Amino acid sequence: MTESPASRTNPPPLCDDAAFDVLRPPPADVLADCVHCGFCLPACPTYQLWGEEMDSPRGRIQLMELGRQGRVSMNDTLVGHMDACLGCMACVTACPSGVRYQSLIEATRAQIERRYDRSRADRWFRAAIFALFPRPGRLRVALVGAWLYQRLGLRALARRAGALGRLPARLRTVEALLPPVRLRQLLGRGQPAHTPAVGQARRRVGLLTGCVQRVLFADVNAATARVLAAEGCDVVAPPEQGCCGALMVHAGWEEPARARARALIDAFDAAGVDTVVTNAAGCGSTMKEYGHLLADDPDYADRAAALAARTRDITELLTELEPRAPRHPVDVRVAYQDACHLRHAQGVARQPRDVLAGLPGVELVELAEPDLCCGSAGIYNLVQPEPAEELGARKAGHVIATHPDVLVSANPGCAMQLRRHLDGAVPVAHPVQLVDAAIRGVPVPGAAS
Repeated sequence: MTESPASRTNPPPLCDDAAFDVLRPPPADVLADCVHCGFCLPACPTYQLWGEEMDSPRGRIQLMELGRQGRVSMNDTLVGHMDACLGCMACVTACPSGVRYQSLIEATRAQIERRYDRSRADRWFRAAIFALFPRPGRLRVALVGAWLYQRLGLRALARRAGALGRLPARLRTVEALLPPVRLRQLLGRGQPAHTPAVGQARRRVGLLTGCVQRVLFADVNAATARVLAAEGCDVVAPPEQGCCGALMVHAGWEEPARARARALIDAFDAAGVDTVVTNAAGCGSTMKEYGHLLADDPDYADRAAALAARTRDITELLTELEPRAPRHPVDVRVAYQDACHLRHAQGVARQPRDVLAGLPGVELVELAEPDLCCGSAGIYNLVQPEPAEELGARKAGHVIATHPDVLVSANPGCAMQLRRHLDGAVPVAHPVQLVDAAIRGVPVPGAAS
C-alpha cells in the first residue's frame, strides 16, 4: 500500500537483555541524563490530562530504561504509553538537565514499528495516512472527493442526520479536520520554481513547499516567496522536491523518512542555495535533525549535517535580514500560538513575536498556557483522537478568551486543528501572511477589515 516502516521478514538481532533490537535503540547515555527531577511533569500535556506517571516524560524514560534492561518487553503497556506521547517536546524546554527526549521517543517509536504487531485496523489506518499525506498528487485527488462532499451538501446533510456520530472516532476526526476545499486551490499551477529578488539580490534561498502545505496552504508558500523576494532574496523552489519525512520520523517510520531525507538533500544541493527556508514547524524541526537522522549513512552524513545547519524557519531568516521592504499598517489584534515543533524542538519563540510586533498596527496578545500543545502533533490527532480533542478545545478556549482579530500559527497541522475547534470564531493565518499583507498594503487574510 505504501512504504513499510521496516522489514519484518529479516529484523535486526535483539540486544541480549532488551525489548529493543540493535538498530538505533534509545541511546543509553541520553536515558542516563534524566535525573527524574519531575520538572517535566507540569509541562507534559498527557500528564496534565491524566496525572499518570507513565504518561509523563519521566515515566516514559523509565519504561525505556526497563526495556533496555529486559525487565519490560515490547508489550501493549509500553507501546500504549509511547503512543500516547504527543512528541511536543515541551519537556525539552522544561528540563534543567538538557535531556534530548526527542531522540529517545523517536528511537523508541521506530523500534515499535519494527517489533510490535499492531492490530490490522491500526496498521491499515497508519498505512493509509502515509500513502496519502506525504504524496501531494494523491492528496489532491482525495481532496477532489472532499470538495464534492462539501459542494453537493453531503457534509451538511450527514451532520444534520447525525450520521457522523456513528463513525469510528478516527474517521470522525478525519472528517472534522477537513477544511473548506476550493477546487481552484487543487488545480493551481503550484509554486514557481524561481521568484527573483526585488532589487539587488543578497541571498539565494531554497523554499520547502511541503506536502499538506503545498496542497492546502499554497497561499502560505506564495506569501513566503513574495516576502523573501521583497527582502532581496532569490527564491528557488525545486520542482523535484518531495516530502521531508517529518510525519514519518515522528511516527516511527524511520527508513521511509531516511529515504525522503536523502532525496530532499539531493534536491536542495542541486539547487545551489545559501539557505533553506521552511514555513512549517514540523518540517523545520526534522530537517534541522537530518544530521542525527543520517549520522550512520556514509554517503549522506556530512551533507545531511550541512543542510541542517543552513535550514531556517521563515521568521528566523526575517530576523536575520535587515528589513528592506516598507511595511504598511495592518491594524489587527493578533493572538500568537506557539507551534510545539517551533518553540520546543527548534527553540524558536522570540523570532516570530519580534516579526509580528514589528509590523505597524499589530497588537500582539499572548495566550494562556502557551507551552501546551494544541493536540495536532503530526498524525497524533488522527491516531489518538480523544486526548487531541480535549487539548484542541482547551487551546481554542484560550484563543477566544483573548478576543483577537486573527490567530497566527506557524504550522499547517496546528492551523487545521485550531480551525476545527474555533469553528469560524477566529480566522487562522501564518505569521508570514501578516508580513506579506503589510508589505503589499492589503488586508490580513480572514481578518475583518
